[in-house]
Amino acid sequence: MHVEIRPRPAATPAHARARRLTWVLALTVAYMLAEVAGGVASNSLALLADAGHMATDALALSLAAFAGWVARRPPDAGRTFGYQRAEILAALANGAILVLVCGFIFWEAFRRFGAPPEVRTGLMAAVAAGGLAVNGVAAWMLHEHVHELNARAAFLHVLGDLLGSIGTLLAAGAIVAFGWRWADPLASVLIGLVIVYSSIRLVLASIHVLMEGAPAHLDGEDIRRSLLALRGVVGVHDLHLWSLGGRAPLLTAHLVIDHSARAHDVLRAATHELATRYGVGHVTIQIEPPDFNIVGIGGAAVDASKTSP
Repeated sequence: MHVEIRPRPAATPAHARARRLTWVLALTVAYMLAEVAGGVASNSLALLADAGHMATDALALSLAAFAGWVARRPPDAGRTFGYQRAEILAALANGAILVLVCGFIFWEAFRRFGAPPEVRTGLMAAVAAGGLAVNGVAAWMLHEHVHELNARAAFLHVLGDLLGSIGTLLAAGAIVAFGWRWADPLASVLIGLVIVYSSIRLVLASIHVLMEGAPAHLDGEDIRRSLLALRGVVGVHDLHLWSLGGRAPLLTAHLVIDHSARAHDVLRAATHELATRYGVGHVTIQIEPPDFNIVGIGGAAVDASKTSP
């Protein structure tokens, strides 16, 4: 009996991203529990703030992992473009969660500035050092995927924890060396400011994708000029450029060609130009003769030959 052993298929980038998110989630939950215990025992706001941030990270990473699973589902009759936008929604939610958590940290920090409590700096520093190691590993596991908005959201959560551990260590050192108990809430505020800045950028990037914005690395006007320069093309209109999950761009456009041009030659040249020069592989192009009339918004006839390039 002949038995054929086939090699296992290589993991896709999406599956590799999902595995790393799962490992990071496990690390985050484990050390979150350690930081809660350490923060209560040492009376350190910086440590408790970092633990609270890690708690939201656990929720955020769970959301990111779930969204990644949903995004890998194939298109169906009800979702012909698939489910890639699930990752963008998760990124948007995670960015908003980060901003809200930082608001709580700011409130508690300013409350403590007036009467900084005693802090057990030895325990505070020991727990923060462990958190630095754990978050360093987690950040390393995710840094390869930061070009994906959903993975970038998870990375920002982990980066916030990493900064929190560094800030807590610095605060513990300042308390020991100079007796500056206010260094503990100050570290929390500085960490929060960094996280808020990154989170707002993430929220804006997510909204840009949801609003069908053009990918940041592509210039729609440059693409329009390139298509207009193709042999036989006399006009370009209704050019739309967007992405589903912030990754692979999509494009639709109407190309007006002169009567001497052959439609399939223009179509072949246009798709080749878009794929090789701009990396746009998902393209829908409508070829129109100069005297082709289309129905515009409100039912008014529009002469495609007179549309501005």
